[in-house]
Formats: sequence, structure tokens, C-alpha cells
Amino acid sequence: MGDLGKEIRSKFVNHRQKALVNILYTANWITSCQNEYLKVYGISPQQYNILRILRGAGEPLKVQVIKDRMIDRAPNATRLMDKLCAKNFIERLPCAHDRRVVKIAITDKGLGLLASIPNDFNKDLLKNLNEEDAEQLSNLLDKMR
Repeated sequence: MGDLGKEIRSKFVNHRQKALVNILYTANWITSCQNEYLKVYGISPQQYNILRILRGAGEPLKVQVIKDRMIDRAPNATRLMDKLCAKNFIERLPCAHDRRVVKIAITDKGLGLLASIPNDFNKDLLKNLNEEDAEQLSNLLDKMR
């Protein structure tokens, strides 16, 4: 088992400070692992999240709805969608009665890409936790927020 203090060569004032730094450090570690894994597919974790949102919705969504549902609510969601559109994974559908409104739909190519990515590709990130540990961690994170 890793020891954060040793890994980053730091001491902490108290356990709350260590916990917060550990959450940030772990979030960065997860993102790095996901970036590395998804690189083969030519997408980022944020783009993967957008595709999953669209697949789950089952219908075209407004950009703002996608932004609201994203895990990482980055302000660059439009740029992420531009890249997905350029790769033909999504398409923009202008609204017939209001040109300011644009909906986003996942394409067959985007659905195919998602189908090629294993649903459990993140499982190794949690391999050191049993179900009880995972439930406790999730409950503690919910409590924190």
C-alpha cells in the first residue's frame, strides 16, 4: 500500500489536509491512467464522457445539457465536441425553428467506438478495494461533498 507522504515527500499538518491532498493526487493518477488507456482510441477521458452521455440519452442533446452531465465540467466542452465532430463521432443538428439552438447526436461511428472500448476498462484502478471498501469510499466522498 502506498504512503502519500513518502510518494510526494511531504508532511501534513493533520489528517484532513492529508486526505484532501490524497484526493487531488489520486484524481490526477486516475486521469493519467485513463488518458494513457484511451490514447489508443484517439480520445480523451472527457471526450469518452461526452460520448457516453450521448449514448445514454438515446436522443440528441443541447450542448448545455451535456455540459451539466459531464463529470469534469470543463469550460472547454465545446472544443472537445469540435474534435469529436471532426472525427465524425458526433454531429451537430441545428434546430429548425431557432437557429441559436444546436443539438448534439452521437453517430454510428461514435457508437462503434464506444462498443470497442471495454465497459470495465477502469476496473484495475479499483483492484485493491473490495466491494465493502468501495462502498465506504463512495459514501465518504458523498459525505465530503
